[in-house]
Amino acid sequence: MKYAFNSASCPNLTLPEMTAAAQAYGFQGLELRSGTGHRHGAELSASQSIRNELRKHATDSGIELCCLGISNIYSQPENVEAQIDETKSYIKLAHDLEIPYVRVFCGRIPPEGTRDVSRHSIIEAFRSLGPYARTHGVTIVAETHDHWSDPRVMADIMREVNDLNVAAAWDVIHTEREGLTGPEAVMDSLGPWIRHVHFHDGLKRLDRLHYAPIGTGEFDQLRIAKALLQAGYEGYVSGEWYNWEPYDIHLPRELAAWKRYVALAMKGGEEDGF
Repeated sequence: MKYAFNSASCPNLTLPEMTAAAQAYGFQGLELRSGTGHRHGAELSASQSIRNELRKHATDSGIELCCLGISNIYSQPENVEAQIDETKSYIKLAHDLEIPYVRVFCGRIPPEGTRDVSRHSIIEAFRSLGPYARTHGVTIVAETHDHWSDPRVMADIMREVNDLNVAAAWDVIHTEREGLTGPEAVMDSLGPWIRHVHFHDGLKRLDRLHYAPIGTGEFDQLRIAKALLQAGYEGYVSGEWYNWEPYDIHLPRELAAWKRYVALAMKGGEEDGF
């Protein structure tokens, strides 16, 4: 298991400053959120020379750019073609930066829509994007989010798309907060498709995300760590925190707390064994 954090923790830092923070706090990777004004520079507007500079810096720093997070959705048939076209531009950006995964959302079902219509739109979008991603050496990972937080629902989509370059990103909060499914069931149903994981803790409220320091929230971090280990997951777990505490407070603390749960899970212990 490898560790990364999302640029949302420190959106005002440049890429060199972000990689320096990753080195200082013990992270191996960095997930870049693109299209939201973060200062790392990995945007569609970046010239080829800037892309080359960003890629070289990441390589020289030893911090892997492990995922590119974008906001594209495919649940609304009336604008899905525009969403697909923009996603292809981001796939090209990821290719230029040697980022292996592009995280997308399926998108909420519109008020006037139906689950079946949105599901069909999503599947057709992924079938269109899969071959393009493959030719660029990139894999699309759809996050368990909003109306698609139930891992069984996402697994059915993955099964029907049936493309090795279309996979899933597990957000450990959303599958329980909105999908009402525990971590063991997540791995049982969606495990074969999970290529990226978001870790954090918080409260099980649906109005908005309420973060809490790992181990103090309402999500069982030990069960999550055990589920990942038992499934043999070897990819990145990426800490994701938006508009929370200063990065130099929560990044080292949250990684240390998560690693304690992983160590305890490896020993087969219980939480009171800390």
